[in-house]
Amino acid sequence: MRRSTAACGLKLLSSGRASPRLERVPICCFGRASTSFFPFSFSGVGLVWTDSCLLQSSRLYTTDPWKVGLGRLSCGRQAHIGSAATTSSSGEEAVVLGSLASATSVIFQKAGGVSEVLSHYGRCYWELSKARLSLLVVATSGAGYVLGSGNALDCIGLCCTCFGTMMVAASANTLNQVFEVQNDAKMKRTRQRPLPSGRVSVGHAATWASIMGTAGTSLLYWKTNYLAAGLGAGNLFLYAFVYTPLKQIHPANTWVGAVVGAIPPLLGWAAASGEVSLSSMLLPGALYFWQIPHFMALAYLCRSDYVAGGFRMFTFVDISGWRTAWVSFRNCLYLLPVGYLAYDWGITSKWFAFESSILTLFLSAAALTFVRERTAKNARRMFRASLLYLPIFMSGMLLHRLPRTEPETLLFESSIEREVLVNDDEEHVHASCRIEVARPPVAYASVAPFPFLPAPLYSSSSSCVA
Repeated sequence: MRRSTAACGLKLLSSGRASPRLERVPICCFGRASTSFFPFSFSGVGLVWTDSCLLQSSRLYTTDPWKVGLGRLSCGRQAHIGSAATTSSSGEEAVVLGSLASATSVIFQKAGGVSEVLSHYGRCYWELSKARLSLLVVATSGAGYVLGSGNALDCIGLCCTCFGTMMVAASANTLNQVFEVQNDAKMKRTRQRPLPSGRVSVGHAATWASIMGTAGTSLLYWKTNYLAAGLGAGNLFLYAFVYTPLKQIHPANTWVGAVVGAIPPLLGWAAASGEVSLSSMLLPGALYFWQIPHFMALAYLCRSDYVAGGFRMFTFVDISGWRTAWVSFRNCLYLLPVGYLAYDWGITSKWFAFESSILTLFLSAAALTFVRERTAKNARRMFRASLLYLPIFMSGMLLHRLPRTEPETLLFESSIEREVLVNDDEEHVHASCRIEVARPPVAYASVAPFPFLPAPLYSSSSSCVA
């Protein structure tokens, strides 16, 4: 009986013919009450349920279940062959397979759309933040933090300072583009930015700037001190609301922008030490003088573009370029004593004084070449020399730095640090007063030891009580 039933079933499957009253169904959908024949189950065709007659099509590789074959045989539960099921229809199977295919395609389409949106806004935020310029600002802030750290370096504080500076710089650069969207649209160098090209709206960019500025200032206040947070917020205001509109009013904007660029290393020093001392002004001063030849070379190379955009740069009133070249060379010479001052103030070793002098002479030679022959080629050479100067200068300063051991002349101090020092001084004074309260036995005598001498007075006790 078993052999005849199995033979009929296999013949039916191989020939593809069946009775008009029977529906063709896969072998895994015969009833449980049928005679057990195959001591194995079929894997690779679908989910085999031997407890029911429902066809599950979760791993079908073709739309016709009859063309799948027997699949891979594996030992396991028994599949039963018996009477054929008469209810499952190929139309329902096609509907299930079609719904699975359509759902998969929709998922892939949505995933592709989400990735495209993220990529689009990621590029826009990168350009709005001027990420490469912001990373340079972060490098100067980190250098200031290391120089102001003394003997021990707080790595967590350094990371928080860098992240906070990065967010504040991104906010300032975004606000700069929000205010100059009309001017950027007229310049070849900036017309493809996100706002002039219409890739993002002005409101979107302003929201991004607000979030970055608030988050960066809050991080600096939370993880460092409010002196660093105040420097960050002040620099954001100076760049976005003073320097940016001044670019369309007066050529002095270059010097205001140099002040903006000099504040980040001071911010890093304040974040590490909680104070602004005379030594903390050395790296900001060097950065201030470095920016003049750097931006003068850029303004000379892009002078026609700046005129088209409506910006009144220094080159706007200097047609020949002679004053531009001399201003650049003069500020290069101002950098010569920086290395010696760093050694004299105990910030670095004497080797940095020697290396800094050679590096400054190299930059000054490029500026002198621009003075002698005012061409775009020499201006570009001075610009590249300035790009090479700054990372080497800061690396040498960090490499030869000395730990701060002696007290310095403070220009400004965080009130938190001042409160700690005042509390320590008060505790020290009270402790000394408590020590002086102990008096020799004669101090408590009600009368003088001799009739003609007054009773001894202790002025220190009265001062302590007061």
